[in-house]
Amino acid sequence: MADKKPKTHVSEEKKQAVKNLAESIKNGKCIMLVSIKNIPSSQLQKIKKDLRGKAKIEVAKKTILVRAIDESKVEELQKLKENIQEDMALLISEDDGFEISAWLNDNKNPIGAKEGQVTDVDISVDEGPTELVPGPVISELGSLGLQIMVEDGKITIRKSKVVVKKGDKVTAAGASIFQKLGIKPFMIGLTPLAFYDAISKKVYVGVKIDKRAKLAEFISGFAKAKGFAVSIAYPTKESIGMLLAKANSHMNALNKLQNKTQ
Repeated sequence: MADKKPKTHVSEEKKQAVKNLAESIKNGKCIMLVSIKNIPSSQLQKIKKDLRGKAKIEVAKKTILVRAIDESKVEELQKLKENIQEDMALLISEDDGFEISAWLNDNKNPIGAKEGQVTDVDISVDEGPTELVPGPVISELGSLGLQIMVEDGKITIRKSKVVVKKGDKVTAAGASIFQKLGIKPFMIGLTPLAFYDAISKKVYVGVKIDKRAKLAEFISGFAKAKGFAVSIAYPTKESIGMLLAKANSHMNALNKLQNKTQ
């Protein structure tokens, strides 16, 4: 007779936690997986407070999240399990998932860099005066390749420089200088990874709604379109002013040339 696998003991507390979470999942309109990696406890509590009335955050182990989804008996939710990782929480809301994603992106806060942290952005130190006084800090600035000078007893950065490139680790000197200069290069907050919409009964993965980036993209596109309209002399409400100014400039240039030839 084959050996039977020993039964895994699950405490009543865990069973109740799974049951409560499953019930919340069944009743929610938006069930979203969010990353809480590297978020300090104090920051997470602030986010929970800010989301009060909009969404509820449930922090649980991966096994409990999986069991709760299974116990909810919502067939379409099974796809959400494929995106469950460590350091995750479940956000449950009656609001639209895309609106929640936009809110989470808009409500991230700047945070300082730590030694050994791998950066996902270029970190630069801008030129200009600082409140730092000459001393041991000069060697720290030098180790980062920064050009400095002393003015009125304070250190001035002579030239802006990227001191930590994207994908590199923050050095001890870098972390120290960033702190002293008040540079907070990272944005911290909940990162939406995937969500289930109970209305459409669909799972959306990799949703990233950045209003500022989209606005910048629209502004850039508008400027390029306006410039192109002017270059081909295509009159629109937006380009007519520049076309008239361009025509007037050409007329003045022709008048000057005509006066010279007379």
